[in-house]
Amino acid sequence: MANCTAIIVGAGRGHRFGGPLPKQYRTLAGEPVLRHALRAFAAHPAVTQVVGVIHPDDREMFEAAAQGLDIAGHTAGGAERQDSVRNGLEFAAGLISGGAPDLVLIHDAARPFVSARVISDVIAALENTPGAVPALAVADTLKRGADDRVAETVDRTGLYRVQTPQGFRFADILAAHGTTKGQSLTDDAAVAEAAGLAVTLVAGDADNFKITTEGDLMRAEEMMNGGETRTGFGFDVHQFEAGDAVRLCGIDVPYNQKLKGHSDADVGLHALTDAILGAIGEGDIGQHFPPTDPQWRGAESDIFLAHAAALVRDRGAMIVNVDVTIICEAPKVGPHRAAMAARVAEILGIAGDRVNVKATTTERLGFTGRGEGIAAQAVATVRYRGAGPA
Repeated sequence: MANCTAIIVGAGRGHRFGGPLPKQYRTLAGEPVLRHALRAFAAHPAVTQVVGVIHPDDREMFEAAAQGLDIAGHTAGGAERQDSVRNGLEFAAGLISGGAPDLVLIHDAARPFVSARVISDVIAALENTPGAVPALAVADTLKRGADDRVAETVDRTGLYRVQTPQGFRFADILAAHGTTKGQSLTDDAAVAEAAGLAVTLVAGDADNFKITTEGDLMRAEEMMNGGETRTGFGFDVHQFEAGDAVRLCGIDVPYNQKLKGHSDADVGLHALTDAILGAIGEGDIGQHFPPTDPQWRGAESDIFLAHAAALVRDRGAMIVNVDVTIICEAPKVGPHRAAMAARVAEILGIAGDRVNVKATTTERLGFTGRGEGIAAQAVATVRYRGAGPA
């Protein structure tokens, strides 16, 4: 598979947007706009690494927005967007031992709704062309104006609105940025064109708009909050066996026993994985990770939970909140609840206040009351943008 680096460009100050924070760090559905964009590429199976290009003053905000995501690093932007992209390309060239990436995707940090389909289509097009960009055909009538009056109607035939990510063969676009240095070009496709590179159009996505104004941010919030909401429920049980710690919600809790299972027997993450899969109609954990498959023997359950979260994102949806209840007489869960919630949030790539972990007992009734094992219940709420899936 080709090495594909995604460069997320967010070095601008957002003067058109206004306000104390650059638009890419404004909150959208409880998380920075930038985090939504970073997560889309970090979760895509064809993207090898993700890097950020940021304003030097924004380092702490970037690192907070990227926390828990698999990000290779970040570098400082320049005076103009072209300078920032060139800095990102040069930074990316030094990340890989033995050479630069094969392919690169260049994406605006303020486009939070890029879909896995668009990313895949741009990458696929690069097999046959040096450059590819997602685009939407212009549907509205176009007018050229002068002095607040219509001067003429412009023929819209063959006109497109271009989006990001814009994809290129890495060596070609890096060379193009070198030969066009000093020219004022509006996007990387224009850089490629100026250098004589062919650029192919692929189908864009109307939801993949750039947040430029406060109105755009309001539209984005409405998209996140106005879609269909679905809920899933999960339940799991594991019995005790000899050991020295219990794995619960990704945290090892010291105890004189452990839980028995094919994987790490994390009853909390198993229940939560089933809840998320249930919310999107994807069956259960056993269908995706069969207990008869030896490759999952002893596997850490964060793999299962991260997979379920990726399926949610692939559907253009988001996890609104999750709630896990651990049922046992021992060990004591209370002292570890905060760490468990933080770990779940990290695996899912969502804000900490969207995760709740709690514990209860059965008043010494049943198998949990007799100390034979631990049970867990989980509920997950997922929201689709727009009307949701058919």
